[in-house]
Amino acid sequence: MSDTVLEFKNVNFSYNETANVKDLNVEIKKGSFTALTGSNGAGKSTFSKLCNGLLKPSSGDVFVLGGNTKNKKVSNLAKHIGFLFQNPDRQICCATVKEEIAFSLKNNGVPQKEIDERVEKTIKEFNFNPEKEPFNMSRGQRQRLCLACLIALNPEILILDEPTTGLDYRECMEVMSKIQKLNENGTTVIMVCHDMEVVLDFAKEVFVMNRGEIVATGKTREILGNKEILGKARLLPPQIAEVAMLLDYKDIFTVDEMIAKIKSVKSGKGTK
Repeated sequence: MSDTVLEFKNVNFSYNETANVKDLNVEIKKGSFTALTGSNGAGKSTFSKLCNGLLKPSSGDVFVLGGNTKNKKVSNLAKHIGFLFQNPDRQICCATVKEEIAFSLKNNGVPQKEIDERVEKTIKEFNFNPEKEPFNMSRGQRQRLCLACLIALNPEILILDEPTTGLDYRECMEVMSKIQKLNENGTTVIMVCHDMEVVLDFAKEVFVMNRGEIVATGKTREILGNKEILGKARLLPPQIAEVAMLLDYKDIFTVDEMIAKIKSVKSGKGTK
């Protein structure tokens, strides 16, 4: 059995005859954590919506778990793919936290007894007040709630559209640690993200998009350490990596690595 969970074959999509993404050919394997990055207008959000059937290719085919999205309803794909929007307010529709978590489970045909068990477990895991009104929560808390709803569903594939936008550092790390745990337990994660620090810390591989095309794919450090690729996509490397590039140091991405390198050079043992 193939371990490919998502595949694009010669995929093109256009709005009003204007190409938005073109000639996409990629495979995403089960259990991977892929960051999709690029400047504004590169086609990242279009790519993510093609993954879950919200958009259908103008030409070519998208296969999710072996099935062609052209032949699948979005509601059917939603049983296998969770989608976390950049703005949590686009997903919240119920009067209480408890009802919100239960809502998507009901829509996906989960039996009531199992819904009750999953809701209770999720509320405890996130330490929510079950009767709290979602729109009386902070933006960070609403983002956590949307993520909690997806975790309750336990999807095979999780798509994240800028999941840390508007979050402070603590909220960002809390959300990303939950996502990382899901990935470690086997969920395939695709994350649209412009924050290179988050990409470095969590993604295992990176797809770089520019003007509707995927211009590079590779392991996270390989991509984030390549000035030519980043420049082509109008991206800046993580801060420590950028400093290392200015000093002509290679493969330096963390503070500890930079300290070790400077000590090595100072002692006369280091090489660039």
